[in-house]
Amino acid sequence: MTLQQQFESGVSHHQAGRLAAAEKIYREILAQQPDHPEVLHLLGVLAAQSGKSDSAVELIRRAVRIMPGFFVAHYNLAKALMDIGQLSEAIASFQEAIRINPNYAEAYSGLGIALKATGKIEEAIGSYREAIRYKSDFAEAYSNLGNALRDVKQTDAAIAACRQAILLKPSYASAHNNLGNALSDNQQFDDAIVSYQNAIRIQPDYAEAHGNLGIAFRDTGRLDDAIESCRQAVRLKPDSPDLHRNLVLTLHYHPAYDAQKIYHELQRWNQKHAQPLKKFIQPCTNNRNPDRRLRIGYVSPDFREHVVGRNLLPLMQEHDHQQFEIFCYANMVREDALTAQIRGLADSWRNIAGMSDSHAADLVRRDQIDILVDLALHTAGNRLLIFARNPAPLQVTYLGYCSSTGLETIGYRLSDVHLDPPESDLSMYSEKTIRLPETYWCYSSATPNAEPSPPPVEANGYITFGCLNNFAKVSPGLDLWAEILTGLPRSRLIIHCSPGTHLDAVRQHFAASGITSDRLEFVGKQPLTEYLRTYNRIDIALDPFPWCGGITTCDALWMGVPVVSLVGRTAVGRGGASILSNVDLPELIARNRHDYVRIALGLATDLPRLSQLRRTLRRRMQASPLMNAPRFARNVEAAYRHMWHTWCRQG
Repeated sequence: MTLQQQFESGVSHHQAGRLAAAEKIYREILAQQPDHPEVLHLLGVLAAQSGKSDSAVELIRRAVRIMPGFFVAHYNLAKALMDIGQLSEAIASFQEAIRINPNYAEAYSGLGIALKATGKIEEAIGSYREAIRYKSDFAEAYSNLGNALRDVKQTDAAIAACRQAILLKPSYASAHNNLGNALSDNQQFDDAIVSYQNAIRIQPDYAEAHGNLGIAFRDTGRLDDAIESCRQAVRLKPDSPDLHRNLVLTLHYHPAYDAQKIYHELQRWNQKHAQPLKKFIQPCTNNRNPDRRLRIGYVSPDFREHVVGRNLLPLMQEHDHQQFEIFCYANMVREDALTAQIRGLADSWRNIAGMSDSHAADLVRRDQIDILVDLALHTAGNRLLIFARNPAPLQVTYLGYCSSTGLETIGYRLSDVHLDPPESDLSMYSEKTIRLPETYWCYSSATPNAEPSPPPVEANGYITFGCLNNFAKVSPGLDLWAEILTGLPRSRLIIHCSPGTHLDAVRQHFAASGITSDRLEFVGKQPLTEYLRTYNRIDIALDPFPWCGGITTCDALWMGVPVVSLVGRTAVGRGGASILSNVDLPELIARNRHDYVRIALGLATDLPRLSQLRRTLRRRMQASPLMNAPRFARNVEAAYRHMWHTWCRQG
């Protein structure tokens, strides 16, 4: 058999999926001709297909050194480089493939993926459009274009691009999944659920589609279905930390899951995804001077108009930069005006979007960060696997929501004396709890343009209850809310909820208690100022449970609306108790379900008290620890210094 015949035989085996046979033949050829570029290239492609991306890069690099004009090899080298997180090098390789072959649609599409991963969204969109220009029936490019358009909030265009991908390739499961994501962004959850189900029908083992279906179920209040879909995603792809974190987060919404059950799932997450990375931990060599200026690194996807960004802003504004040097590690592809504010308050800003966890951990080490602070826990965009590599001597979690990460490498969690009162079982957290002395939150008024109105009951003649929290938090409270409306027959209820068939289920739930649909109103997603002004139509806010409001509760109080809250079995279920304690309104904190109804009805029938609260709540907020940013910053910094002194003594 000639060398060419051997080569053709290897390619035939490769194309048929007989990888071991193909590899054997390729290596036999290399034994005779070590610099055969086509064989080096295909052996590299085979290595990539087998999950050996480092070997793939090495082999394909040899091929392009021997044959620099081999544009397909440059393309496959770029794909292998992406697999190992070397995005800048991948971009350069895609660009070289395009330079050699300017009509190479697949390279334009691959370049778009790499650009998007590094946060260069507009450039990615342009690259996808070039791919489509050279290959008008390129379904994958249309689907990827839809993903990129989502990032720049061009939701309708994203939906259209994904629909075009499906038109070109109806059996393209990924396009159906991406369409579901775009529809979810547009709050079209019924259609999104259908799209995810279509993706699963085409590809039953499509783990990401199961996970996204779970999120859509969660956002429409179908918590049992949400948990089952998330569990199915984890069963199908147990090595995915993101799919597993969707399950972890969703458990917090469900009343059947207490702190112990959540902790057990967190332990499983840590064991599966974080513990294998312990081999990458390196000794920390930071200077152990207990009183020197410390380097604090904040890691977040939410340095933007988001509850985390809004809550972080006062701390950033009040940090003592003589004592603390502030670094922000932003895992973000889009920035806004709040991003610019936070960036201006940091001493150093690092964009780690698209950067591998390993490279990001190396960056933290080079920056000699003393205390690295996670601000996301298991929410979208978290970078917990950086923390699993322990790049800083002290690691802390705070603010995303008050719970636990489950990571052994994160030593501390910040809480407060109300979220975790003295009788709390702190063994349900993998981290050591540091209670801030007053409040976990520091509120920055969302906008000065929204002013409280007189109580709407004065004009309406009836009480309006309301809840403007994420609807995922709402469904467990519907029974008690129906009881409250039954106890006050002329009252009304406003609920934040996107349109869809899940509203029919809510109406039916209330109808079973004799409450007609004209007493219910649903408001969808609103711009910030309009959302705040909706509180001018609400007399009393009903805090959801088992996951209470946080900044949403502060917004209600800022707008003069008292909030009735039920103390839960987890820290996220005691958010209302923390906030109300800090504005000295303990009488609005219910210890059981009966109290919750009693307090709501009692307040609703005390119109002078409602009027007095409407006039004074904003001043009460301004005078409370919730808005004393300097004192809050000193408390947080004291916690950091305490952790640091402890570490120094252990040296």
